[in-house]
Amino acid sequence: MKQHYAVLMVCMGNICRSPTAEGVLRAHVQQAGLDGLVTVDSAGTHAYHIGEAPDPRSCKAALQRGYDLSAQRARQVTAADFQRFDLILAADRANMAALRALCPPGSKARLDFMLAPLAQQPTLEVPDPYYGGPGGFDRVLDLIEQASALWVDQLRQTLRAAAD
Repeated sequence: MKQHYAVLMVCMGNICRSPTAEGVLRAHVQQAGLDGLVTVDSAGTHAYHIGEAPDPRSCKAALQRGYDLSAQRARQVTAADFQRFDLILAADRANMAALRALCPPGSKARLDFMLAPLAQQPTLEVPDPYYGGPGGFDRVLDLIEQASALWVDQLRQTLRAAAD
């Protein structure tokens, strides 16, 4: 198998959706026995919250499902991320547009949406729960858990193909 594969989860401020996605995908990677082969990180397209912990509501909802986000700190996407990561997943169209604008020529990273594996979804966008009630954070978790299970299957296939 390939030695290492890196995935970056991206939303606007890196305090709600992308830290949740990082925590959930990391847990799924570990459960699949791929934690030595796949690393997961998160970042934001904007600098609003650099250095801050994830939103307490995200942390609470995630912890209720067994995901600990407390060690994460918000950071902004950098040009170097497009060489450091193999796969960069955007929470929504606005963040995808920002990523495309930041992406330097010759980038190795493949850009996609966090929810891309969920073909049955009416949208590729993870709804931003920041201004809503607690139910929004659970909805984000529901979607990201579903997508993460499918991303792990794709990562496993990618790693096998790279080994052949």
